[in-house]
Amino acid sequence: MKAEIMVRREIMVRRGVLAFAFVGLFASGGYAQSQDATPQQQDVQSDKKDIRNDKKDLAKDRADRNADQRDINHDKNQLARDDQKYGANSAQAQADRKDLRTDRTDRNKDQRDINHDRTDLNKDRVDRNADQSDINHDKKDLSTDRKDRNKDQKDINKDKKDLHKDRKDLRQDRKGRK
Repeated sequence: MKAEIMVRREIMVRRGVLAFAFVGLFASGGYAQSQDATPQQQDVQSDKKDIRNDKKDLAKDRADRNADQRDINHDKNQLARDDQKYGANSAQAQADRKDLRTDRTDRNKDQRDINHDRTDLNKDRVDRNADQSDINHDKKDLSTDRKDRNKDQKDINKDKKDLHKDRKDLRQDRKGRK
């Protein structure tokens, strides 16, 4: 009688462990499936697109700055010629100085745009790298979760096998006693 109580307790414990293992298996499987890397991958794609756009903007701003610098050089030469030909205070020289001032203002504005685009480009690169790092960590976590799930499944199968064997032993014990 005492042995039969011990066997029943053991069966109850095994069933509890088996139930707990099933719950763990389903929970880890559900968690692994809920981890969808698609939004992060879309974020990385968006960051890459931003980087391409920033590079294009940077190239355009550099071209504008270089064109403005060519105009500045042209206006400087024109001013020097007008100063020699008409004098430093002539109307032509004053117009050349005004053009030169305007061109320098444009060039400086273009340089500010270049600096701003560089900052944006660097921020986009940082974002892209952080997103890729997150994706890599999530993939690693997902792999670990899958390994845990597979190990849990193996443990469940072993527990089922042991439970079946214990039931068989119990039936044989009961038949042997009766």
